[in-house]
Amino acid sequence: MSVRKRLITVLTFNNGILFRTKEFHPDYRYTLNFVDAWSVDEIVLLDITRRGEGERRNFYEVVETFASRCFVPLAVGGYVTTVDDFKKLLSIGADKVIVNTEAMRRPEFITEAARLYGAQCVVVSVDAVKRADREYEVVIDRGTEPTGVSPHEWAAIAEKRGAGEIMIQSVELDGSLNGYDNELNRSMADAISVPLLVNTGAGNWSHFAAGFNEGGAAAVCTSNIYHFTESSVRSAKRYLARAGIAVRTE
Repeated sequence: MSVRKRLITVLTFNNGILFRTKEFHPDYRYTLNFVDAWSVDEIVLLDITRRGEGERRNFYEVVETFASRCFVPLAVGGYVTTVDDFKKLLSIGADKVIVNTEAMRRPEFITEAARLYGAQCVVVSVDAVKRADREYEVVIDRGTEPTGVSPHEWAAIAEKRGAGEIMIQSVELDGSLNGYDNELNRSMADAISVPLLVNTGAGNWSHFAAGFNEGGAAAVCTSNIYHFTESSVRSAKRYLARAGIAVRTE
């Protein structure tokens, strides 16, 4: 039996407020107070608040609320820099923890977290940009710091270090609704054996299908498509099932 593909809803928070992003810049016009998670396979909560420890409590309350009300896996990330951050997020209800900048700066962090909590809890998020020469490069610190490392090379290293999943995000396509960068995604999928989660760019159900068929994704992630339409996760899954893609439909 083939492994069922997953649909993941990504929710981004700033100081406890949910909003839509556009190339990683806050846009409060699209702030929402409610998200219908019926039939979604997983929820990702990302905190992008520029803050100290005091403001972190607002996001912790968000995580606790979702953990108490949802019955699907919950992956949580945003400024995770220590194994104590892992411990805290897992203790308040996260099933997985997403790491990005700190993992690139200190790859042994991945190994340490995987040793303590298991690879299944460690998701390494990769932000990528396409340069003028059409080559891809990993950027960190919310896209502000280039690394000189290609995404597929970094994904392979992260897997060897202990990552249980890799999430890839195209900075240019964030909020675009123009579809995933499946050239980038396929290069990532071919470089690793752990599941690839693709994020940023989806604008309709056909983009989901392309993410699976062309991009090699194990899961497709989106936030904006649900903000702009009255469509549901169930509608997306019906479309994918008709396209011959194995998804959970019950």
